[in-house]
Amino acid sequence: MQLVFVTAEADPFAKTGGLGEVAGSLPAFLHKQGIDVRVIMPKYSNISAEFKKEFNHLAHFDVPVAWRKQYCGLEEMVYNGVPYYFIDNEYYFTRPQVYGEYDDAERFAFFSRAALESLIHIPGFKPDILHCHDWHTALIPLMLKEFYNRQPLYYPIKTVFTIHNLKYQGVFPKDVLGDVVGLGMDFYKENGLEFHGAINFMKGALLYADQITTVSPTYAEEIQNPFYGENLDGLLRKRREFLTGILNGIDYEAYNPLNDSHLVMPFHDLDVAKKENKKHIQTLMGLPVREDSAVLGMVSRLVDQKGLDLLAHVLEELLELDIQMVILGTGEHKYEEMLKSYASNYPEKLAIRLEFSDQLAHQIYAGADMFLMPSRFEPCGIAQMIAMRYGTVPIVRETGGLKDTVFAYNDITGTGNGFCFMNYNAHELLFTVQRALSIYQENKSIWNNIRLRGMERDFSWNRSAEAYVEIYKSLLHIS
Repeated sequence: MQLVFVTAEADPFAKTGGLGEVAGSLPAFLHKQGIDVRVIMPKYSNISAEFKKEFNHLAHFDVPVAWRKQYCGLEEMVYNGVPYYFIDNEYYFTRPQVYGEYDDAERFAFFSRAALESLIHIPGFKPDILHCHDWHTALIPLMLKEFYNRQPLYYPIKTVFTIHNLKYQGVFPKDVLGDVVGLGMDFYKENGLEFHGAINFMKGALLYADQITTVSPTYAEEIQNPFYGENLDGLLRKRREFLTGILNGIDYEAYNPLNDSHLVMPFHDLDVAKKENKKHIQTLMGLPVREDSAVLGMVSRLVDQKGLDLLAHVLEELLELDIQMVILGTGEHKYEEMLKSYASNYPEKLAIRLEFSDQLAHQIYAGADMFLMPSRFEPCGIAQMIAMRYGTVPIVRETGGLKDTVFAYNDITGTGNGFCFMNYNAHELLFTVQRALSIYQENKSIWNNIRLRGMERDFSWNRSAEAYVEIYKSLLHIS
């Protein structure tokens, strides 16, 4: 089986969120299962110079972008046993950021077409499946059928498309259809790319991909309903027999409490290590070192999706509890300013860092007692899985992958690995934190059992990789 991942980002070359984490981890696990997997991504100018020194130039060729012919270089590097191919075009990819440019429609239309064109320049390789990720590559299943269906290398290829976050769909003005994508107005229709007077790149994959996946079983069900469906729920219901939810995993080597170099003490003795890492994060963040106060951690984008609007309603009440809060992330200006104000008013209770630091994130996962994720929606989420790996108990809203990974502690049966609330309600969030805090303070043996159950869960990529392999086999009719 020969497989190509096509993605806008992949760790460690470029990562802005969960997509980069998945595309950087999953191919290595598929490789270990004997699949010949390759990854194609853009050659961004901000990829580390240390990596770029190892790139080998394979080919250069022209890529059609509607009426234009654009230069494309193809460079290669092997990382963790997986060949990575980098699409080189300085005009499109010498930019300060991965996304959010004025010409993103053209940039990723070029990338999608360039990824397809590059396949004939990879020696000795004939892909069976293209696995495309999110709206940036969503035109590929459509382009494959429309532009390449008569070419022997291409017409047998099957396509898988993974939705990492349905909220971001690649919606652009309708003139992009002809001027950038190179398709006629016959594709500007309900059963095409038309979308409320604009065009929608993601619709291309939802209509034309052979198989659609998303990143948790619950999210696969949720997005078929209007509340979560982002105006595509009708199309997803039509294609539901081709839609599967596969829970993301986490890289157990990158997140290993036994040998994590970011920690002040590895977890050879859980209780001792937890105390030392907690003391370290309190000191580092300028909080009083209080062993008996619960530390509540958040590592998150500061946006509505992540439940910051709920937090805003009850933050003062939370800070009046016997807790300390540590928050790492960036996001909307109003939330950054709100957190700065509360941190100033409650300097012994709330510490914030408005940045992203991988090292500090690891230290929060290891040093906090509880980890908060009150998301409005969460396709999968990996932070709750990482937190549990480090013995930190999650407090989450029951949605998407949070519902699939965190199970509420039950007083009667004694089961559960965290604390959950169902309705998107600020006081349900507050009551759930209060309940967790009361158990933390009053019954350490129950708390330790909850913590251990989280640590014992298998969130490795092995399980998820096997589920993807089954999908690939079904497309190729391999038993």
